Amino acid sequence: MRTRGLCESLPVDSVNKTRRNLLKALPAIAAVPCGFAQVSPTPIAVRKLHSFQIRVSDVARSVRFYQDLFGAPIQARQGDIVCLRIGDGPLFLSIAPVSGAEQPGINHIGLSVADFDVDRVVAQLQGFGLNRGLKPVSGQDPLDMAMHYWIDERGQTAGESSYGGRNLYFADAEGIRYQLCSENHCGGSGDLGNNCSNLELAANSGLFLLMDISHFTIFLANRDRANDFYTSTFGKEYQAYQGPEAPVIGVGDGVQFLMYVGGNQQGRPTQAGRIDHACFSMENFDVDAVLASLTDYGLTARENASDTQPLMHWISMRMPNRGGAEGGTPELYFSDPDGIRIQLQDPSYCGGGGYLGDGCPPLA
Repeated sequence: MRTRGLCESLPVDSVNKTRRNLLKALPAIAAVPCGFAQVSPTPIAVRKLHSFQIRVSDVARSVRFYQDLFGAPIQARQGDIVCLRIGDGPLFLSIAPVSGAEQPGINHIGLSVADFDVDRVVAQLQGFGLNRGLKPVSGQDPLDMAMHYWIDERGQTAGESSYGGRNLYFADAEGIRYQLCSENHCGGSGDLGNNCSNLELAANSGLFLLMDISHFTIFLANRDRANDFYTSTFGKEYQAYQGPEAPVIGVGDGVQFLMYVGGNQQGRPTQAGRIDHACFSMENFDVDAVLASLTDYGLTARENASDTQPLMHWISMRMPNRGGAEGGTPELYFSDPDGIRIQLQDPSYCGGGGYLGDGCPPLA
């Protein structure tokens, strides 16, 4: 039996009645909130903290400093940017020169994404409220890029270097910048930046053996907004608390994490957030031995917490009221030649309790 199509062979009166009812319903349909029938966006499948970039006043000096400490080989060069391998790679630290009036600091955080595809991830970012923007220019206020993404088409224009392909970045509500990339991204050539065939070994093995990136701590005006955004956008959970209002967001393996600290200021931020420090995990972590090695290298002990100068080291004891161990969980820091802050911890450090900070419940 043939099924009758819409309005086919219906009496004229029935057709008119159906049309009149539909027209009457249109105002009610228009009044339904736009999100009512929308499907929730799919979280971006972030796998690991993959890289980060520091902007420095003297690239050669900073490369020498980090290689002296960690023996890290150069796994890629991007013009005047140098990418140092972390552990066995492809994780890396990129060291770039400051531009214009820019101050030295951590410029952006790199996150690897499973089965990375630029167009698919762009659609996911749009689903979480980000809009297309232009690549930032030197001296631009980071808040100008808030909740925007951009694609750096490096290597696609004749005469440019061939490193990278379509490099995807975004800035959150307070202007903190992230790069999203393939798990094989190494800062090299190719569409995914995954070709790093010209490894340049360091002159020495370094003082410490890096294993991985541990975490980043970011200072914001509204920490709750950031925690809500990143747990939903990346589909992540809290893996520990450093105080009742200081959760850390687990990334991937239950050890790495992102931590957002600060106030709960409402409304549009008036100044950009700041990536306070990056943390590496290292083999054979021993507080006294690390401090002794840093001192022998030429760093001095910081005496005043409010006066951190370049080439200093210090310990912060995280006490039980901040999720630390009885007597304190030692957290070890140093500042590089530009005063950029770096933390060193045991590979088991997850931001939790215990002397090593390894007391985190398993993620679901």
